[in-house]
Amino acid sequence: MTVPLSILDLAHIGEGVTAADSFKASVTLAQRAEEWGYRRIWYAEHHNMSTIASSATSVLIGHVASQTKHIRLGAGGIMLPNHAPLTIAEQFGTLETLHPGRIDLGLGRAPGSDQNTMRALRRDPSSAESFPQDVQELQGYLAGESLIPGVDAVPGTGTNVPLYILGSSLFGAKLAAALGLPYSFASHFAPNALEDAVAIYRRDFQPSKQLSEPYVIAGVNVIAADTEAEAEAQFLAAKRRRVTQLLGRGRSFTDDEADMVLQSPSGQQVLQMTKYSGVGTPGQVKDYLDWFTERAQADELIVASQTETNEAWLRSFELLADVAGLQAGAPAGTL
Repeated sequence: MTVPLSILDLAHIGEGVTAADSFKASVTLAQRAEEWGYRRIWYAEHHNMSTIASSATSVLIGHVASQTKHIRLGAGGIMLPNHAPLTIAEQFGTLETLHPGRIDLGLGRAPGSDQNTMRALRRDPSSAESFPQDVQELQGYLAGESLIPGVDAVPGTGTNVPLYILGSSLFGAKLAAALGLPYSFASHFAPNALEDAVAIYRRDFQPSKQLSEPYVIAGVNVIAADTEAEAEAQFLAAKRRRVTQLLGRGRSFTDDEADMVLQSPSGQQVLQMTKYSGVGTPGQVKDYLDWFTERAQADELIVASQTETNEAWLRSFELLADVAGLQAGAPAGTL
């Protein structure tokens, strides 16, 4: 591989698994990923989802950071309209103070939830409209240049936690370019605007104190296994689970039912979400990621792997690290 590799840990809660089990698995993955040479691991803010344990994202980051040594850890991302910028500056300022040089803060403007959950979060439906201003307010707190007279983030002020704009549309690309921030595109589940968004970001990028040149992180699904048949079986199981999660309306589909749904128009939309997926033996996955890196014009890849067992999950990342030639135990770098 010619670009760094990072991991998106979805903090999955599988069938018969508890949130505590998920947290233990996240710590194990981070410890192994640190040994294998991955650059960073990110966790996403989701709410009211029975299969995802990362709702209190900053708490999970702190827990994992306390049990690792040097791998970068962060949010991919914090849904900023759910929060006051000052609160997030304090949370991530605390993390950076406790674990200096290791914390990232990716920011998105989606709710990370449904409309009822938005109301439970006390989120104003119009709050996404102020996302650009909220990013700048947050940036000011972390830089020690508060935009609100007399208000500072303590801890947080002067920590300069690096910010990343997350997106799946042209809006995020334009904002990241205007603010001179790294841009992470969610092509692992929203692939359609990838090339246009990256092109706009690179064309319009304005250098900033944080970043002198554009920097693109692209998301991609990966399932690497010892045999192609094993990887394909895991991929099919992942697609069936996604059908149940998105279209099951509270009920589980049998495998046959899920396969029938996958052939329907709504199922095809679910399949479209997995458009960018490297599946197969380690060599096949490496070839795919080399192609995808060029396609996405990416400076870094962040990979997500959805397998049926924790053992297969860890094995997928281990095989990828080996075939990609990652340097075991290498410091994660600063960007």
